[in-house]
Amino acid sequence: MLNRISSLLFLALLCHGPAAAHDFWVQPGEYWLTPGVVTPITLQVGHGPYRQRSPIPLHRITRFSAASPRGVSLELRDRLHPGDASDDGSLVFADPGTYVVVLETDNRAQSHLPAIRFNDYLQVEGLTPALEQRSRLHRMDADGSEVYSRHAKALIQVGTHADNVVATQPLGLPLEIVPEVNPYADPKPAALPVHVLYEGRPLPGALIKLTELEHDEAPFETHRTDSAGRATFALPGEGTWLLNVIWTKPLPKTAETDFETVFSSLSFGFPAHRPVTVTAR
Repeated sequence: MLNRISSLLFLALLCHGPAAAHDFWVQPGEYWLTPGVVTPITLQVGHGPYRQRSPIPLHRITRFSAASPRGVSLELRDRLHPGDASDDGSLVFADPGTYVVVLETDNRAQSHLPAIRFNDYLQVEGLTPALEQRSRLHRMDADGSEVYSRHAKALIQVGTHADNVVATQPLGLPLEIVPEVNPYADPKPAALPVHVLYEGRPLPGALIKLTELEHDEAPFETHRTDSAGRATFALPGEGTWLLNVIWTKPLPKTAETDFETVFSSLSFGFPAHRPVTVTAR
């Protein structure tokens, strides 16, 4: 309860600043699709009362693709139309299996915050590289700034054949959450172990959060990654879910901002009446 209250207070504190809506994800109308059936998507940011469709323009989206069950990259950019009245794009896949949809932005966005708000943000998100540098350089009372990018993956199940080829493989994102089991496998795994990679290497000490998107005012479960960059969550049975992690690194004094920050997410979901899947062996 205390963690939930702290998270709500933090959201209220930051609701009017650039750091108000950290989490960013691809939200399909359905995560489980029938082959050939179209589902709309929206690009979402924030949580609770501050959740909204992202206003990001198309020119800032550098990648929108899907890794198919056969490991082939499918270009999806022509299915994007951010800012339309009802949705930001759509998905449709002909072949059965598990797909990983990937959306990435450029790193031209900036956040500039007063010292107290910047420090609170760093502490809540577990961004120890920034906290350690600010403390070491006696800059805890200085305003903070960052340049940032966002990188989102969504697991989409088409038909009832849960394929492990791409669901459990890294796809080259700067900061990436890689599940070590396919959550759509049958029988359903009891746990969801994940591996967090930063610039291609395991990332220890990162704070990774699991949020139920139907009740998203505060995280459902949180863990720090271990020395190998791994963490394990209980695997939910129903609903839509978001894993997210943030990391940062100091920039040279000549840079426009103090830090370069990367936001990464993995979304997935289960229908109320989950069909039996057949998992590839």
